[in-house]
Amino acid sequence: MFSSFSAPSTRRRGAVRLAAGTLVSGLVAAGVLAIAGVAAADGIPQSEGGATATTVGLKTYGAAVVHNDGADEQVSAGLFEMSVDNGGTLQTYCIDIHTPTQNDAKYHETPWSGTSLSGNKNAGKIRWILQNSYPQVNDLAALAAEAGAKGLTEQAAAAGTQVAIWRYSDGADVEAVDPQAEKLADFLEKHARNLSEPAASLTLDPPAVSGHPGELLGPVTVHTNAENVTVAPPTDATASGVKVVDKGGKEITSATDGSRVYFQVPKKAQAGSAELTVQASTTVPVGRAFASETRSQTQILAGSSESTVSATATANWAKTGAIPALSAEKDCAKDGVDITAVNKGDEAFTFSPLGTEYTIEAGKTQTVTIPLQEDQAYDFTIKGPGGDEKWFKGVLDCETDSSTGGLTTQTLSEPSPAMAGDTTAADTNLAETGTSNATPIIAGTAIALVVLGGAALLLVRDKKAPTQD
Repeated sequence: MFSSFSAPSTRRRGAVRLAAGTLVSGLVAAGVLAIAGVAAADGIPQSEGGATATTVGLKTYGAAVVHNDGADEQVSAGLFEMSVDNGGTLQTYCIDIHTPTQNDAKYHETPWSGTSLSGNKNAGKIRWILQNSYPQVNDLAALAAEAGAKGLTEQAAAAGTQVAIWRYSDGADVEAVDPQAEKLADFLEKHARNLSEPAASLTLDPPAVSGHPGELLGPVTVHTNAENVTVAPPTDATASGVKVVDKGGKEITSATDGSRVYFQVPKKAQAGSAELTVQASTTVPVGRAFASETRSQTQILAGSSESTVSATATANWAKTGAIPALSAEKDCAKDGVDITAVNKGDEAFTFSPLGTEYTIEAGKTQTVTIPLQEDQAYDFTIKGPGGDEKWFKGVLDCETDSSTGGLTTQTLSEPSPAMAGDTTAADTNLAETGTSNATPIIAGTAIALVVLGGAALLLVRDKKAPTQD
């Protein structure tokens, strides 16, 4: 058995606000429709839980050639490094060859259903490749012997692994420049088999609950691969009287996988909301997807140090009227964002994101899909029963460019790997892998730069799946 990647650990919140007669809700890219969250107030997308990290750069890589519509293009292929919020390091590969990686982009651990892996019958083979190649297998001599790739270096191993992944994630016609890296890519592609999606490092289910003062609101179940998690009570919990407790009403400060926690709200409490946060230190499972808050290459985890992971849940309460608990997640199978609403009140709750009205009757639970177009940015508010409102924004990124018919590849004048940064600079760098710093091999080939903004791109799918022996 080969040893796994392990990097040294290098370096996450609860809030409560009570407002008489006010319940606020808002849509996020993938997480909670918070009804009075600090992050929500600033329009910051909330994740479903797990690790949140920022791109550091492309650290271990080699060269590859993409064959696209009769043109050959050289690109960088290899491992990214990410810095985890509040401590930890991740290594990732790209699963969207034609999309640039934005400089210092913020990424959230995300289910496959919210990425381009949704509906990809080969997604499980990518996980197999990750588990059976570099850096999970860091005995390069053993890996080289298995693949018949003599003298395999770290750079060649990373390039070969990335090339094999692209063949399944993007259906790309791509090969490694280094002969040994190409042998590894062919070996991995040939032997890969489908594995199931790994569970999240940490989530809370459901991420939002509601009810009446004097009740235990919940349960909220903890799901994690960590040995235990710390439970942070809502901010100002002492003043408000809101506590986080177990089923018996005992206040808790820690929990384990499968634990069920509740919000205990005083019977005389005015209408309001609270948020609890759970946090742990653990390794993130290999194969977890990471999606950006912006239009930046989707990544998939290849290795994790001990890292900080967290998740939040909200509770909303009132004596009368609509009492909604809402959660949301991107649903690439439906080309939109799913909003699940549980109305524990005695009146209907109505909201109108992007101009379409939805009504959740009293005592009912309903999931509605807000339809979006690929690459469409959404930016809107949802008003609560009390007239307050919160602003949220995000972008739907569910397809690889190759799956939409071969969108024109982005290129740079410089062949060295680089990140997207200041677009006003003369030497602007737009990405790190794939087309990140592509240099055309065929002389005179000029490939146009595609600017991906908030508007939707209506593209036709034509994804070519790799053949298997």
